[in-house]
Amino acid sequence: MKVLVIGSGGREHTLVWKLSQSKKVDKIYAIPGNGGMYEMAECYPLFDPEKDIDQIVKFARENKVDLTVVGPEDPLSGGIVDAFQKNRLKVFGPIKKAAQIEASKCFAKRIMNQNNVPTGRFAVFADLKKALTHIKTIKYPTVIKADGLAKGKGVFIVNTFSQAKNVLDDIMKKKAFGPAGEKVVIEEFLQGKETTVLGFSDGHTVSLMPLSRDYKRLKDHNKGPNTGGMGAFAPVRIPGRELQYIKDKIFLPTLRGLEKEGAKYKGVLYAGLIKTDEGYKVLEFNCRFGDPETQVVLPLLKTDLVDILMAVIEEKLDKIKIKWKKRTCIAVVMASGGYPGKYEKGIRISGLRGKKEPGVMIFHAGTKVKDNVCCTNGGRVLNVTAVARTFEKASKMAYNAMKDIYFKGMVFRKDIGS
Repeated sequence: MKVLVIGSGGREHTLVWKLSQSKKVDKIYAIPGNGGMYEMAECYPLFDPEKDIDQIVKFARENKVDLTVVGPEDPLSGGIVDAFQKNRLKVFGPIKKAAQIEASKCFAKRIMNQNNVPTGRFAVFADLKKALTHIKTIKYPTVIKADGLAKGKGVFIVNTFSQAKNVLDDIMKKKAFGPAGEKVVIEEFLQGKETTVLGFSDGHTVSLMPLSRDYKRLKDHNKGPNTGGMGAFAPVRIPGRELQYIKDKIFLPTLRGLEKEGAKYKGVLYAGLIKTDEGYKVLEFNCRFGDPETQVVLPLLKTDLVDILMAVIEEKLDKIKIKWKKRTCIAVVMASGGYPGKYEKGIRISGLRGKKEPGVMIFHAGTKVKDNVCCTNGGRVLNVTAVARTFEKASKMAYNAMKDIYFKGMVFRKDIGS
């Protein structure tokens, strides 16, 4: 079969890599792809998944694509799955209305509130004056979130009224995030350990993947600014009763709530959870595979990924048993100097073709090939990933593999998996 993967990051490279292992797959296309996918997929970098949905549908039809997998949230919230379905093309991912679980934090909070899904107390505002009045009455620290998609930059933890006022001015008055900031969610600050739970869903059944945890801060020991993720590890081991609670009290009620809204959820549902003194609560939902969590979860998958994706599309997830390796996996992100702020692109990367220890994979996140040379093309550039029996061994393998890789200004954490 022919498979098309939509996206250009480390998550999508991992999907291409995993799909290439299936005996059912004869050819893989990637739109737009990146510098690491060329060996496994035919890449089409001139297509924009957000703007060129009709052209991508036409491409899939003309090339007789049997299965399309959508990676990023923007085309999902833009209705790419709806467009594929209208053309009777098999596609993995939630429809536009279901993708609102990530595209609108206000929508997500309403779904949770109506279906008794545990989350932090919150208030929603579309009016700046009312929001300013509210922040005079609350305890600090508190969390302010722009309602819409803001490239991972629309969430702020504030410690004082003054900080909160400045954030609200930036979002709602100065329009720092454009339409994404027309409404805001102001919610209580929750404390505890964070965990990511990804689940395959066919709208009725949910199958949870191994739990993972990522490292948000740029520098070692969780210092420095927040990023999209500087590394991750899996599995996070928790008692069986807690896992059952997450499935029964968080995932299933959310899926039922979405279906009542006419938004049956088929795809991967991402739950960012925090374990507080009162138990697990939802920090956020995402409508797709996580990044960099995918890079540490999919290497542990034993079952053919194609079988799972097709079972989701055909609403037969309850008919297959998904198996996982009893191993550990870590991923270390190598980022551009200046990230998560301004950074330079087009810097040559050396050492990528060096001999790697079995169990080590390099997933490209922000790269492109220029004149047959692989160069940087984003903030997060590479994910050096290793699978082993223990976290200590996996960490050692990943950092050893990184010794051969170099690009000017590169930054990475030295404590992933420690």
